[in-house]
Amino acid sequence: MKTQRRGLKNLGLLAFISLAFHMGVFAQMDAPQTAPGDRQYSPYPEENFPNQVFFGDTHLHTSYSTDAGMFGNTLGPEEAYRFAKGNLVVSSTGVPARLHRPLDFLVVADHAENLGLAPMIENSNPDLLKSDWGKQVHDLVKAGNLGEAYALWGEGVTKREDPLAEQQGLMKTAWNDIIEAAELHNQPGLFTAFIGFEWTSSPGGSNLHRNVVYRDGKSLADQVVPMSVYDSEDPEDLWKWMQNYEAKTGGRVLAIPHNGNLSNGLMFDVITLTGKKPLDRDYASRRMRWEPLYEVTQIKGDGESHPFLSPNDEFADFETWDKGSFGAAKEPGMIPKEYAREALKKGLAFERDLGVNPFKFGMVGSTDSHTSLSTTTEDNFFGKATAVEPTSDPARFDEKITGYLPDPQGRDYSIRHYRGSASGLAAVWARENTREALWDALSRKEVFATTGTRLRVRVFGGFDFSEKDLARTDFGKYGYENGVPMGGDLKKADAGKSPGFLVRVLRDPDGANLDRIQLIKGWLDAEGQTHERVYDIAVSGNRKIGPDGRAPEKVGNTVKVEEASYDNSIGSPFLQAFWSDPEFNPEEPAFYYIRVLEIPTPRWTTIDAKVFGVDRPEDVPASIQERAYTSPVWYNPR
Repeated sequence: MKTQRRGLKNLGLLAFISLAFHMGVFAQMDAPQTAPGDRQYSPYPEENFPNQVFFGDTHLHTSYSTDAGMFGNTLGPEEAYRFAKGNLVVSSTGVPARLHRPLDFLVVADHAENLGLAPMIENSNPDLLKSDWGKQVHDLVKAGNLGEAYALWGEGVTKREDPLAEQQGLMKTAWNDIIEAAELHNQPGLFTAFIGFEWTSSPGGSNLHRNVVYRDGKSLADQVVPMSVYDSEDPEDLWKWMQNYEAKTGGRVLAIPHNGNLSNGLMFDVITLTGKKPLDRDYASRRMRWEPLYEVTQIKGDGESHPFLSPNDEFADFETWDKGSFGAAKEPGMIPKEYAREALKKGLAFERDLGVNPFKFGMVGSTDSHTSLSTTTEDNFFGKATAVEPTSDPARFDEKITGYLPDPQGRDYSIRHYRGSASGLAAVWARENTREALWDALSRKEVFATTGTRLRVRVFGGFDFSEKDLARTDFGKYGYENGVPMGGDLKKADAGKSPGFLVRVLRDPDGANLDRIQLIKGWLDAEGQTHERVYDIAVSGNRKIGPDGRAPEKVGNTVKVEEASYDNSIGSPFLQAFWSDPEFNPEEPAFYYIRVLEIPTPRWTTIDAKVFGVDRPEDVPASIQERAYTSPVWYNPR
């Protein structure tokens, strides 16, 4: 044994001497002084196209929003950013919470109306108490009369009368708190903390809210306090405020409208809000200048399409909220002015008539959570607000989200929390995780929406692609050099050519397999009529796509309802497709976007029933198919 150890020791010594000798030899060699001729060895130094997907939330509320903080949310922007970055945070109701994976970016978008009121009440802010109204609402909250205090505040919002108009320093202080939190947590290259706020226009209770997102940091953002609905409820006035901000500071901002299913026909109306005039070229130009994106999915339902509008689309009825707004039930004729696909079709007609498309938007998802916790997966859903955070209390399912205010005709338009969606996320194609790179991608619409999962979708449209291009190892580089990505524009086609699309989709690595890739086409014919069609362009398993462009066989369903579980024995982890428009007319303007469906998985209500031992609501599905929607690629023959 001693001899064996001595031998091993000698071998180690010889190896060390040999290594030292060779290192000495290499040290004496001259390093090359010139590059190998005129050749560039590394292919990446000049590469500048977007090569990464970043997932985040552009719509999160903290205790600084009165409708969150006055109803029990005690977590401010600091906790919201910490949670988004993957840290353990205890919710306002005492439940430990953490994301399975951190987000890449976050916008704390608190309501601008009396920003920070709830924390000021909690801290008995002396400046707040100098106001008679401020002391009144403070005392109500401290006495536990939260509903009465909120109603008192809501009166001013409804009448657009700011009860703290004489204490503008309060809003400045709260705005500075939010900016400081964003500056503290912004880590270029690692995590982006955007500065932002929500402008809360609600004419007649109809939701026309917009989230304003800054490209800028503190030095610019704190020069102007946010605009609130006390200033105006007209989006055109918000655009003027944004223009004035940019003119004063040299900064950049954009606005993202909420999904329009609670707008009662106002989100994509064909007349202006206050002037009631038909949309003109100036309106269309300004709307797209300031609102390049649309929030197509969030907690308050899904806004891609509706079965009434898309009767031939069996997947259009997904997480549908169509009973009314916050102030009244739905009237006939409202639904066509509320959903993304229909608006995209209308936009083609407007562009033909005005020369500008007012509804040429990209699509993102986000949460609109009022808990400070950006949770989007079905198994980690902390709800719309603190009152409905995870619990066996019936309020988790039964709390009203809409329907508090009486309908003028006495109709029930209430929607309860069990119909809320564990959604969604904004996915951004960019080169780096910085405010500037992500904001620029948002602005150019190179983004897609998911209902909460992190599947990766890449799309290129062009006139010279072919199926063999799917196998390219330089897929991204080739796509940018020979076509346009999601959010892009295709110019008039050369004779005999039609647009083709290269699509690759990779499932969420911790999520469900893929069911199918669909391409949604909308177009405007010579008579001025709009049309739409859904094509299945890739399906998992051995299913076949028929001559009509559809796969009639469903993917199946592995969900075990009682166990609230599923498995990936069906579907595919990766799908790709090349698709060329078989009915292309070069004279007809069109748009094309991708919708990706995952296999069925348990809905959050099914998971809650298992975890808490409660009855599952019967009028929502036990399983759902999570999905993604990309920004369109537009074709304009002009």
